[in-house]
Amino acid sequence: MRFWENKNVENKKSRLDTFFSNPAAAVAMAILCNILWGSALPFIKMGYRMFAIDSADTASILCFAGVRFMMGAALVWLAGLALNRRPLPMPRGKQLASCCGLGLWQTAAQYFFYYSAAALLTGAMGGIINSTQSFMGVIVAHFLYGKADRMTPRKALGCVLGFGGVLFATLGNYGSGSAKGIAYMLLASAIFSLAGPWNKAAAKKTDSFTVCVLNLGCGGLALAVLGFAMGGTLRPQQAGAIADLLVLAFISGAGYVLWALLMKNNPISRIAIFGLIIPIMNVLLSTLLNGEPLFEWQYIVALALVCVGIFLVNRAPQPKES
Repeated sequence: MRFWENKNVENKKSRLDTFFSNPAAAVAMAILCNILWGSALPFIKMGYRMFAIDSADTASILCFAGVRFMMGAALVWLAGLALNRRPLPMPRGKQLASCCGLGLWQTAAQYFFYYSAAALLTGAMGGIINSTQSFMGVIVAHFLYGKADRMTPRKALGCVLGFGGVLFATLGNYGSGSAKGIAYMLLASAIFSLAGPWNKAAAKKTDSFTVCVLNLGCGGLALAVLGFAMGGTLRPQQAGAIADLLVLAFISGAGYVLWALLMKNNPISRIAIFGLIIPIMNVLLSTLLNGEPLFEWQYIVALALVCVGIFLVNRAPQPKES
């Protein structure tokens, strides 16, 4: 590569980081990212139906998840190629091991439990439990980064109001789900929260697109290999099954790129609170796609509480008068 071509690539990267470090842009991208992730659970449940995957068929569930994430990795690789006009740079040594390890943790381990929980819970109940990752992320950031990302009374109040909104949106739970499903979703949320600092560190030293490709690719491959080794299958049973899988691949690819760039350029607690949007989307799309009932007055109250919570968490501290 010629010198000026490399310089142009670096300038593109720096402009991308500048954009994502802008507070207003970060808020907008965090909302978009969580809208995408909030769309995933209803499409996963619809995919189970279209591929005729039973809630007890763990092997096929893992096949479904693994193929989705490998397809997502391919989409991210193509997006990085189009943006940089060259193949993505591959890390070596410790950085390569870190990115692959992140994939085994954030993608393989998290989604082993997440996909298992999705088969056992309604979209509404799944949204309630999964929203705990917002609180876990703020708490993890407080202990890891101290004064730079500490919990304050204002942030705590914002989290409480936001979670109150989530509860309002999903009251009734429409058949809820099993204790096993709840435990699995809690484990998935905890793994996701603990992966935030790891993702942030990896994206600081490696191209964000490369981190996402290795994260999704290694994690997806591990899930698929395990699923097929256990005797799982993946056979479309309804029209639209492949389209559903492609939508999920796009959600994972776009969501992971946005998340990596947000984690790289912002305090974790500023971004984590937007996870409260996920259950709202779960409820809406579960109603539209899977026929779960929706109480409109609960959604309106929930949206108001979540917005207030987001405002409190992200409002800049007022300067003290001298």
